[in-house]
Formats: sequence, structure tokens, C-alpha cells
Amino acid sequence: MTEPKTFDVVLFPDPVLRKETEDVVAFDDDLRATVAGMLERMFESHGVGLAAPQVGLTQRLFVLNDEGDREKPERNMAIINPTIKKTFGKKTKHEEGCLSLPGVDAEITRPDGCLVHGFDEHGNEFEKEFTGFLSRIIQHEYDHLQGVLLVDRMTPADKMRNRDAVEELKDQYRQFKAAQAREAAAEAESNGEAKA
Repeated sequence: MTEPKTFDVVLFPDPVLRKETEDVVAFDDDLRATVAGMLERMFESHGVGLAAPQVGLTQRLFVLNDEGDREKPERNMAIINPTIKKTFGKKTKHEEGCLSLPGVDAEITRPDGCLVHGFDEHGNEFEKEFTGFLSRIIQHEYDHLQGVLLVDRMTPADKMRNRDAVEELKDQYRQFKAAQAREAAAEAESNGEAKA
């Protein structure tokens, strides 16, 4: 068996979270290592779902465990190349958080159920209805594959309530990019001196 890949969670507002995702074409050991690594990262981060863009990948896949419990691997699920064919049931509001937006939560309105077509990590095709919390997780992770984030679904009141946390994430990202640019400039300068 291939070792799980290692991932870090990509934080808002990194542009990869908005990129268009592409269908997975190879259901192979590399994909299964990706799925295993994403599940590991999800558990390490105390989440119940994680989409590929959240670990810097542009593949159409997400993983979940609706109990967030690594001791219950029977609850693990990978959904590859998903399509939500329809939603159904009463629309309800529930609080949601996101691993890519730490410190941010909002009451999001979603339908109770969804019909999903997709594949597991072995390439087995399925079409299944999900309801309740499992459906909510799937709809949230599916949003990530469409480049839609929690901040896009917030009510004006939730946007106001989370404004400071969102601004702090933006500031941290700017500082990170500035540090990367300084490191790249220093490396380029030292490479230039080494060639002289």
C-alpha cells in the first residue's frame, strides 16, 4: 500500500481556493494516497470534511467523516468527481465552520438532502441520497470544488460579526506573501553573487 501524502490546510484568501477544479482521471494508488493524506489532515485539524482545494489541489474530490472520529474508519468517505444532481427537503439554518477559515463561523441555510452522483477512490460509481448533517457536509465540500466559500454564503449579519477574523486572515496572507517575496529576492541575490 502507498503511504498517505502529507498536506497542510490552505487558508483564506489563497487564490487556489477559488480555482476551477478538474475531474480526476486516474483511480490509482496515487489517488488513494491523496485520499488517505486528506483524511489524515482532516482528523489532525479536527474537521469533518476536507476538499482538495483546501490542500492546494485542483482535483474534484473531497473526503469526510461525519463524526470526525479517526477511530471510526467505517464513517470515512471519499467522493470523487461529484455532481449534486438535486437538493430536496426543508431548508434549514445551521452553524458551519471551515478549516480554511479558522475562527470564522456562520449560520448557513441549506436544503436537508441532496442526491449525489460520483465515484469512490477505487473508481466505483454511485448515486445516493444523503440527508441531515451528512448532506450539509457534502454541500459545504461541494461548494469548495466550485470555488464557493463560507464567506460567500454568509448573511450580512454574519459578515459583520466575522469581519475582524476575516481581515486578520487577509493580513496574515499578505504578510506570508511578502515574506515569500523577500526570501525569493534574497535567494536570487545570493545566486547572482554565487555566479559572479
